[in-house]
Amino acid sequence: MNQSTVNPNKAPDIAIVIEFLKSLQDQICHALESADGSGKFIEDNWKRAEGGGGRTRVMTGGDVIEQGGVNFSVVSGDKLPPSATAHRPELAGRTWQACGVSLVIHPKNPHIPTSHANVRFFIAEKEGEEPVWWFGGGFDLTPFYPVDEDVIHWHQVAHDLSTPFGENVYSDYKKWCDEYFYLKHRDETRGVGGLFFDDLNKWDFDTCFDYIKAVGQGYIDAYVPIMNRRKNDEYTEQQRQFQLYRRGRYVEFNLVFDRGTLFGLQSGGRTESILMSMPPLARWEYNYQAEENSDEAKLNQYLFPRDWL
Repeated sequence: MNQSTVNPNKAPDIAIVIEFLKSLQDQICHALESADGSGKFIEDNWKRAEGGGGRTRVMTGGDVIEQGGVNFSVVSGDKLPPSATAHRPELAGRTWQACGVSLVIHPKNPHIPTSHANVRFFIAEKEGEEPVWWFGGGFDLTPFYPVDEDVIHWHQVAHDLSTPFGENVYSDYKKWCDEYFYLKHRDETRGVGGLFFDDLNKWDFDTCFDYIKAVGQGYIDAYVPIMNRRKNDEYTEQQRQFQLYRRGRYVEFNLVFDRGTLFGLQSGGRTESILMSMPPLARWEYNYQAEENSDEAKLNQYLFPRDWL
């Protein structure tokens, strides 16, 4: 963080955030295509009748990535959906704009974890009043056959990018991630966590924006090395079936608990883009029990908050 550039009185500027998010989408897609080796993202441009639009980019059938999406959007409106005003009732009656990059990558190889990341900005305005604004985002990792080396690397990147912004930033946002990506009905975390934050405006605009930039770049630094380490690992059909079973948990979280999914659907967002986070294949099995001491059973040792560093 470059303190010399900080201007505590700078007004929020959504235009520069949008410019950064578009470049971040390009950068992430390029990094993932390079790691995959053959897959390419196909772009789908769309407009929203109520205001705004976006660029949805999806890869299917790559050498490594079975399906993945990297979505940029900027949307606006005159009235917020219930999911937003319930959380922040002071926003009622304000016009609003929201922009972000959101991505989910579902590799085919069960030894490569699923990954998710997003960075976003929100501003609500009303004539004669100060704007209400904040940033949000983070990244989290969902392994099926966890390797400590990978999980520690993931958290080390999260720690290192957060440290310049305060000694407690990593620990606070790691805790928030563990608590947010939690399936209450399963009594387990969605994966091994990472970073999650919302309503970020405790610093000035420039500093909050710098943190978002660090998180966006940090996702690439955290995930691509894991892809490269695991993409040639051999796997069995049994491991593939376990991966599909565990992907069901991902679907359950996104449709039941995820605030971003609910906001997108309630605000009239583009359904195809909102639901691009879903895996191409998943399965459910009644009362599945992993064999004792099996590799599948070991996953249970990772699905609760713990200190990785």
